[in-house]
Parts: sequence; C-alpha cells; structure tokens
Amino acid sequence: MADGLYLAMAGATARSAQLDSIADNLANAETPGFKAARPAFQSFLAPAGAAGEQYVAAIATGIDLRPGPTTTTGNALDVLPEDGGYLAVQTGSGVAFTRNGRLALDASGVLTAAGAPVLSLTGKPFVVPPGSKVSIGPDGMVLASGQPMDRLGVFRLEGAVDRLGTSLLAPNENGRAVAVEPRVRTGEIELGNAAPLESTVQMISAQRHFDAAMQALQTYKTMDDRTTDLGKVR
Repeated sequence: MADGLYLAMAGATARSAQLDSIADNLANAETPGFKAARPAFQSFLAPAGAAGEQYVAAIATGIDLRPGPTTTTGNALDVLPEDGGYLAVQTGSGVAFTRNGRLALDASGVLTAAGAPVLSLTGKPFVVPPGSKVSIGPDGMVLASGQPMDRLGVFRLEGAVDRLGTSLLAPNENGRAVAVEPRVRTGEIELGNAAPLESTVQMISAQRHFDAAMQALQTYKTMDDRTTDLGKVR
C-alpha cells in the first residue's frame, strides 16, 4: 500500500503547486505588465523495485512572455513599448525589466515604473526638474517642459527569465536582455497575459485532479490501516 500512498502524495503535491501558480495568475490578470507563470511537470521512475511505477513532480515554473491585452488610458505618462520591448528599471538587486508602462514621478522627481527608477539608454535614471511637465515622444524621448532629457532604455528579453516582482523580470543564466531602438505608444498600457476565463477553467481542472489525488491518498491509507489490523493478534 505504501507505493500507492507515495503515488497519490506525489500527484497531490504537483497539483498543489499548479493551483498556487494559477491563483497567482488569476489574481494578477489585470496587473499592468504581469506575465503568467506556467509550472512544468516531470515524471520519475521509482528509485528501486516496483518496475514501471512513476512519480510526478512540478520541477520548474516558466514565465510566459507572450503579450497581454492593451488598454487605452489617455494618460501622458502611460507608455507601451512596441514589438514586445521591456523598460529597464533599477532595483536594489540590479537592473530589472518590465512591461508595466504606467510611469510616475516620485517625491524626488525621479521617473519610476513598477515602483523602481526607469533607466535611460545610457543607463541613468530620469530626474525631472521641479515644476516641469513631463511628456514622452514615440521615439522614447522624455521631455521636461518640452526640453529633451534622454530616451527610454528599451530591451528585448531572450531565453529564460526569473520573476523579481509582480511585473519585474530579469534574465537568468540561460537568457539575456538585448537593447533595441526605443519605440513606444503613449496613453496605452499592457495588462497581464493571464486570461481570467482560461485561468478559471485551469483552476477548476487542477482542483478536481487535486481532490482525486487526495481521495486516492485517503483510500490507500484506509486500506493500509485495515491490513495492519488484520495482522494484529486478538
């Protein structure tokens, strides 16, 4: 019975990881720049004996970089990098990248995206003079009261990436960020790429599989307990 317990437990654990990922996707479906997580599963042969038995586990979580739906806001500081580009921002752990183009000025006049300073093509943050009106051209040029400052740093992400925050990404050892010509559309932003309906259907399916695994686990446990009782001397 122990083999059945392990199989059911492995299935329930894998589905639990999938449910966590889907719940995160669903909660951030309308978060600007959010990229959905997709867990990857792999089956493993039993280490010894029980030929043919396989255990399943969630071994990694990939980030889906496909574009999400866009919405028009009319806000002069909302930008949408074209051709799947990402804005570069400075975080406490280094440079990160985001599709969250909802820009804002903090109390110090620093232009930010996703709560972090936006970087220019030269890798420097934008510090806007007090009282200046900020606008952004289609070529990514940031202007303060009509005076050009610098162009937004826009990059293309290639290969594998890691999530650093709700809408912040960074290439890992198997990926890289490549600078591209800045082209942006103002007054628009991109929402999360996890469709609410699709995520809801996935959650229902994953929940049913989880419940089935837990039911199997309980059944095997009951059978194991009865087998133990049969072996007792009365």
